Amino acid sequence: MTDKAAEEKRLARVWARPRGWGYFSDVNNSVVGLWYIAAAFAFMLFGGALALIIRLQLAVPDNGLVSAETYNQLFTLHGTVMMFLFAVPIFEAVAILILPAMLGARDLPFPRLSAFGFWCFLIGGVFVCGSIFFNAAPDAGWFMYPPLSTEQSGIGADIWLLGLSFIEVASIAAAVELIVGVLKCRAPGMHINLTPPYGWYVLVVGAMILFAFPPLIAGDFLFELERAFDWPFFDVTRGGDPLLWQHLFWIFGHPEVYIIFLPAIALLAMIIPTFAQRPIAGYSWIVLSAIGTGFLSFGLWVHHMFTTGLPSISLGFFSAASEAVAIPTGIQLFVFIATVMLGNVVRTVPMLFCLGALATFIVGGLTGVMIAVAPFDFQVHDTYFIVAHLHYTLIGGMLFPVMAGVRYYYPFATGKLLSRKLGIWSFWLSFIGFNVAFLPMHLTGLLGMPRRVFTYGAERGWDTLNMISTIGAFVLAAGFLLFVWDCVRPKRGQAYAPRNVWNAGTLEWVGKVPADDYGLRSIPQINSRYPLWDDKDLLATIDEGRGLLAHAREGRRETLVTSVLDAEPVQVLRVGTPTWLPMLAAIGLGGTFIFPVWKLWWLTLGSGLFFLAVLLYWLWTGTGEIPEKQSKDIGDGRRVPLYVAGPRSTGWWAMFITMTGDLTAFLAVLFGYFFFWTIHTDFPPVGVDGPGWQWPLMAGGLTLATWTVTLGARFANAAGQVVLSRILLGAGLLGAAASGLALMAGPWTTGLDPTSHAYPAIVWGLVVWVVLHLMAGIIMQAYCLARSVFNRLTPTHDADLWNVTLYWHFTGFCALLTALVIGGFPLLQ
Repeated sequence: MTDKAAEEKRLARVWARPRGWGYFSDVNNSVVGLWYIAAAFAFMLFGGALALIIRLQLAVPDNGLVSAETYNQLFTLHGTVMMFLFAVPIFEAVAILILPAMLGARDLPFPRLSAFGFWCFLIGGVFVCGSIFFNAAPDAGWFMYPPLSTEQSGIGADIWLLGLSFIEVASIAAAVELIVGVLKCRAPGMHINLTPPYGWYVLVVGAMILFAFPPLIAGDFLFELERAFDWPFFDVTRGGDPLLWQHLFWIFGHPEVYIIFLPAIALLAMIIPTFAQRPIAGYSWIVLSAIGTGFLSFGLWVHHMFTTGLPSISLGFFSAASEAVAIPTGIQLFVFIATVMLGNVVRTVPMLFCLGALATFIVGGLTGVMIAVAPFDFQVHDTYFIVAHLHYTLIGGMLFPVMAGVRYYYPFATGKLLSRKLGIWSFWLSFIGFNVAFLPMHLTGLLGMPRRVFTYGAERGWDTLNMISTIGAFVLAAGFLLFVWDCVRPKRGQAYAPRNVWNAGTLEWVGKVPADDYGLRSIPQINSRYPLWDDKDLLATIDEGRGLLAHAREGRRETLVTSVLDAEPVQVLRVGTPTWLPMLAAIGLGGTFIFPVWKLWWLTLGSGLFFLAVLLYWLWTGTGEIPEKQSKDIGDGRRVPLYVAGPRSTGWWAMFITMTGDLTAFLAVLFGYFFFWTIHTDFPPVGVDGPGWQWPLMAGGLTLATWTVTLGARFANAAGQVVLSRILLGAGLLGAAASGLALMAGPWTTGLDPTSHAYPAIVWGLVVWVVLHLMAGIIMQAYCLARSVFNRLTPTHDADLWNVTLYWHFTGFCALLTALVIGGFPLLQ
């Protein structure tokens, strides 16, 4: 056997997929990505079925197909499923599948994290969707406005809050994985300005998730405290305000529209140049426009609150911001048009879906500009005009591009081509059915039909338009079902597609057909944005093993980690292998979120402890491993370390990104404190004392001390003073515990009752948030201490301590700021 054949055989053995039931323990991106896509489309079909029932109910006046209660559950769950279980997850699913190959990596840096996120998504989605079969689904709208949702009986609102909070864990996990993947796992030479447009969009959308989802998590935290313990954050009779929820929800909700839209545009940015057979026109323009869209999207949330009675100056600012976001969005569309006009377009079904997506989204964008004008929004707010606009934006801006992307990347994922004839039929049925369904809704809304009504009288004159919309919805469903059938129909007798079937220029198409489990035979040096077009010898270089990391002599799954800007190799990263731990961890965490719905606190505690035990075992056995040698020959005369710590490591970046999102959530809770201050003339209210300044001052001092000794432990360990490092870690444990107790002592000793008024509730909310983080910090310090004692953390292998210290930079800041606010701010009044 030749050396080349032996290397290929060893790679195949190391990256082989588990068989039998072990298949579900796999963590490889090519498998988890397909699971994710299949689950997301299954939820989409479920949400679509709910929509068809809604349309049947509205097809004729005075219909009694479903009751008002059931209708409320249907539209609430339909919106929830489409937004939280399809629109965002499908982006993460597709990215997990294609991004490593596109970047020239063997896998993403944390494959077990991807698998964990998938199982969280699946368990949470089944829990939320299954509620409707027990007449327990949420029924206050997918936005869950209080006081309706906080005061209603039943468990529907709790299912929505806790189930979606659990699902958001999956979204943030995927965002961390994808951001680190783009920043640190690009092929050597793929400088940041050579990154494919899809990679840039993943970075922008991942960052948006980190800043948009945490405010919703903070809102869910306050919401469930009110539901479970009667802390009145949204109860106006006790100093609360429902508008706080609207602010927190729409700080998430409007950026989410672009979190949905931008990844779909990213697919167009990969497909259109391929079928135009030329590089994308205006690469820098589209990248800057994507960044600008992401930035501006965070200044639009009051766009959804124009009718809540806000000051005119606020309406003017947010109206202008809503208009301004059309500029970078328009630039991206013009880039695509220019690429088509400058190229020689190949007529294909994916390109047909792309053109349909552009046409549809432009209509939705034009109506978006209309409702960005506050006086017009006053007239059509909460009418079917908004429903029409929303679906033109989301289906034109997301569903059609995703369908184009599925058809384009189907050969990449399966090696087989979809039917051209079925593709054309599915497109025209979907495109015509969509416009027949939603174009009349603009008129229905202008005629005054409100959203979320389960029936209407014949005298209103809405019956014909509603019947047309219902017919269109079923035509759209037929087109989509035809698309799904084309994807799932048996293809065993069908020949494999040619390699790089579309003659694309980007790196994901270098794989063999059928694909090897290990992906790339060797990792190439990249010097252009379209290497397959610009380097005619690239395929031979990869296939013959003349690239980097062409072997797995140590029997480990490995990929290259590169520098952020210049993509220079800095580490050979040994990635996770198949294991049941991600699934078990997701089950434990799922119980921690699900059992509180029925106030089963002991089962909640047991699930939390089970999750913690699995997580610690996962970390202890699967991360921070000390390698058998310092470096490895990756080919081309280069040796790269097997272990790095600090900012060069993927773990440090993952912690930094996670804590950035966590800090955003904390600031959202803190926003609640100052929101109440702005709406109350006296805050704290007359007759309610604050927590005093003594205990918060002590808590702040102890926090600083804990922060300092944890940082000192890292320095001492790096200097070889292992015993001193362990002593400082032990002192940090005690300091963190004392800091949490002192923080709680303030409101406890002054008798602040969180059920009496929003002021003590928000004080206690901040304290509980910080104390939970201090407890996590204690566990992390104990973990590092244990690894040091068992010689798994040494002066030269200290990545865990770097990461824990980084955690304390964020947590220490949050604890200190909380102490200053709750203890010092009342003194200024």
